Amino acid sequence: MSFVKRGDLIMKSIKKKVSGLLIASTLVAVAPFSAQAKGNEVHNKEKHKIDYVALGDSLAAGQTPYHQYDKTYPDYLVKRFEQSQYGVSYDNFGVSGYTSENLKNDILNNPEVQDEIKKANLITIDIGANDLLAKLKTDPAHVTDSLMTVANNLQVILQTIDSLNPNVQVLVMGYYNPFPHYSQEQQASLLPLLEALNKTIEDRSIANGDKYVPMAQVIEKNEEQYVPNPEDIHLNLKGYQVVAKEFWKNIDKLE
Repeated sequence: MSFVKRGDLIMKSIKKKVSGLLIASTLVAVAPFSAQAKGNEVHNKEKHKIDYVALGDSLAAGQTPYHQYDKTYPDYLVKRFEQSQYGVSYDNFGVSGYTSENLKNDILNNPEVQDEIKKANLITIDIGANDLLAKLKTDPAHVTDSLMTVANNLQVILQTIDSLNPNVQVLVMGYYNPFPHYSQEQQASLLPLLEALNKTIEDRSIANGDKYVPMAQVIEKNEEQYVPNPEDIHLNLKGYQVVAKEFWKNIDKLE
């Protein structure tokens, strides 16, 4: 999720560049494309080039469970491509605290983000958790309203990405349980909201012909290890490696 620490929804943005090449990911379209058709160039090994753009919240930005920034799943994805003899050009626009509204505004109005999307052949996205978390904090009685906001903004995000670059492969992440240390009673009220958020993200991704990549089950296997701080919802480096591995598996399948 835009796993921003509880009570801390906005932090500095992180942008990284690594020489070489990759691809980018974003959200829904009016005329959906086939996920396979959009991603075929990724596995053309004659090019050995990837232009990769990472979009999202604090997970893309690399926020860790102890108020610091380190490697994150886009960094580990880049490493996998490099190990497979790809040259990688990498731009990370992840921002801690970002909501779907923030990302939509970047896609629509930020020339730097737009230019990198136009050049990308791979995009990964994680967005929407902060919409839900903010509503839980400020207006819990109407928390489900945030799901409609996420759906509408994802539609614009994915559709706009396709208009900027109709051939880019886009992979959109589902969120893991950020509250593994909570009591069973507390989780019983929170997990249905997480499931509803992931279903919203999945539906919008599929409708746009993009690839939805679920993360809840793989993180759940060792969730207290991957989310070690009871006072923070972010993954540690091992958790980010697991996320990168799941993205990598799904990129491999799109041939």
